[in-house]
Amino acid sequence: MSGASTLALCWRLDRRDGVTLGFTAHDRDIARDGLVYRAAPGMLPSAITRSDGFAADTLDVSGALTADAIREEDLRAGRWDGARVRLFAVDWADPQAPAVFLTRGELGDISTADGAFTAELRGAVAALERPVVEMTAPDCRADLGDRRCRVNMAGRVRVLRVSPGDEAGLVEAEAAGPEDNAYGYGRLRWLDGANSGLASAILRSAGAEIWLREPPPFPVEADTLVELTEGCDRLFATCCDRFANAANFRGEPYLPGNDLLTRYPGA
Repeated sequence: MSGASTLALCWRLDRRDGVTLGFTAHDRDIARDGLVYRAAPGMLPSAITRSDGFAADTLDVSGALTADAIREEDLRAGRWDGARVRLFAVDWADPQAPAVFLTRGELGDISTADGAFTAELRGAVAALERPVVEMTAPDCRADLGDRRCRVNMAGRVRVLRVSPGDEAGLVEAEAAGPEDNAYGYGRLRWLDGANSGLASAILRSAGAEIWLREPPPFPVEADTLVELTEGCDRLFATCCDRFANAANFRGEPYLPGNDLLTRYPGA
């Protein structure tokens, strides 16, 4: 690099829905590696704290909400939750020169106020704060169809159209489910419309009616294309009766709980 006077901070943000955006604190756009890093006035990081120990690195990024980049409705809808962030410095006089890597991580808590946003960046070390050993429970810890569950999901994922129901969080599909509450505890992924790219957890289903755990961030239009994935309530009885998959059940339905200490003869 030619010197500190030509350094510019750049952010690369990769959302979970595949959208990638670039921003820079420089007063002009910077093109690098096929991505244009847009000048974002007012977007600055807090003091970057890094260490060689196991303490989690900390960093906050703040900036202005703009109609063509980071919109408040997208933040509230969760489109930016868990987005991967990479922060580095480049020589704006020679953008293709080797960059100085600063930090990377995922976006955590995001808040908005007065036309601006503040986002917390969680570094890679923050993953060490998560539990590493599973806790025993009567419910299954696997997800339906994953490598531990091993239920064949062929025929259990359907693409069809839905329309808004008579109450909040209710949608009506163009075809009834294969059985009662087939989509309960499953997932609805929006393929078009205002909610495109987002996913909603399903509470229960009956026939063609599907109740979501929470209403979607944006209004549902008639004949919206969605992907419906069947769900499981994680109970041992359901695993045996509905899926015939008791051999892969990842729970302890018969393990005594803490209430064993309070039991007494004749209770």
